[in-house]
Amino acid sequence: MVATYLDLNKQLSPDEAALKEQVHRFAAEVLRPAALKLDQLLPDEVIAEGSVLWDLFRQIYGLGYHTRALPEELGGVTLSPLAQHIYSEEMGWGASDLAVSLGVTAMPFVFAARAGNQELIREFVLPFTQDKEAKFIGCWAVTEPHHGSDAVFMGNGRQEAPPGVAFELQAEPDGDDWVLRGQKSSWVSNGTIATHAMVHMGLDRSRSSVTAGIAFVPLDLPGVTKGKPLNKLGQRALNQGEIFFDNVRIPRSYMLVPPAGYSMMGDMILAGANAGMGATFTGVARAAFEEGLAYARQRVQGGKPICEHQAVQLKLMDMFVKVEAARSLSRAAMVYNVTTLPPAPQYSIASKVFSTTAAFQVASDALQLHGGYGLAKGMLIEKLFRDARASLIEDGTNEVLSLAGARRVLDSY
Repeated sequence: MVATYLDLNKQLSPDEAALKEQVHRFAAEVLRPAALKLDQLLPDEVIAEGSVLWDLFRQIYGLGYHTRALPEELGGVTLSPLAQHIYSEEMGWGASDLAVSLGVTAMPFVFAARAGNQELIREFVLPFTQDKEAKFIGCWAVTEPHHGSDAVFMGNGRQEAPPGVAFELQAEPDGDDWVLRGQKSSWVSNGTIATHAMVHMGLDRSRSSVTAGIAFVPLDLPGVTKGKPLNKLGQRALNQGEIFFDNVRIPRSYMLVPPAGYSMMGDMILAGANAGMGATFTGVARAAFEEGLAYARQRVQGGKPICEHQAVQLKLMDMFVKVEAARSLSRAAMVYNVTTLPPAPQYSIASKVFSTTAAFQVASDALQLHGGYGLAKGMLIEKLFRDARASLIEDGTNEVLSLAGARRVLDSY
């Protein structure tokens, strides 16, 4: 099976073309069927021993996809910027919930490697790249009970966060250690299954959001506990849950990003994460369009397939335009920001906002084309609609992200 859409880039390298076909086949034959099964389960069942989730993780790790953001000298797999977009779009086409889960699992190890911390590289990064059994699973712990989207503004160096906006999770120095106290909220992706975390935290409560850092935290340390997995409307195969830190000690060397580098790193994370979301939900938009198109070809009303009715043709063309526009913008933003320092986060933000909105609108239109069948559990379009709805909120609500992007647009023109 090959990807069905026409790629307007006629200069894909042989490796990029092969990756496109390989990942699409994996998404169609493994990822999507697993996600549809997991979608019907309760959150505890999704992560239970024997769940198809663990078979999927082991297959991903066996293929080495979990190492794609790490350098080859550490056992990673190098992908061109365009190949990174192709990978993310195809995975999103298969199942956005599992794509997000499998994407975030590498984050603590990637940032430990980028920090050049040799202790962390030896003890955690190399074992992660060599892992074939999914024994090492990462998470990105930012969101808190009273701080979600506003974390976008914390220490971004462009505009002050509102008064009182600071991470509730605080770290205090104590000898050769940092001591962590506080919690992250139930929206942490991979939160209850992760073994290691990339944790954002405040380092001086008296200075509000100005003083923040990012640390590598093994989640088997004394004082770390986890809540129950969250029961959600959409993206149900994506495990999410709370993490609590009660006087958790980490060595000072585990602080990957000190306050002096937090603003720059914040821009890099914002650019990378939003670019990934744009690519992933371009895949969701495409999946929804394809479902709508296929159903319109076979559903007969008024004596002919509904795709022969002009009203339906107009809707299909509008959906098609949105998918192609999302791909063009998300590819351009990802390729630019992967290859440029400092990045231009406003373009990744635009990609995330546009592509997730397109995914939701296309999924809604495709569901409408299905009529009553679109509302039935077990129909792929029903799941795509719920998954796309979640994307307008995750990784920063589109409204708050747009405000963050607007400030950068104002500053750059």
